[in-house]
Amino acid sequence: MSAEKKLKGPASYFPSIEKTYGKPIDHWLKMLDEMKEKKHMEMVSTLKSEHKMGHGHANALVAYHRAQSAA
Repeated sequence: MSAEKKLKGPASYFPSIEKTYGKPIDHWLKMLDEMKEKKHMEMVSTLKSEHKMGHGHANALVAYHRAQSAA
């Protein structure tokens, strides 16, 4: 992967998230759209408890989602 295309920040977790949980990132972002009224850690907790996602992966998805929503 070239330096230009290397993912940074929360997005750097995306390949691992897709491989580990078998769903595309869009699946998780759409799910987070449905929880947008929740606070950051409530969203993380939902991903962890209902989808057995690790904390780092859940936190990266929520951080990315919230940053994109704010932009």
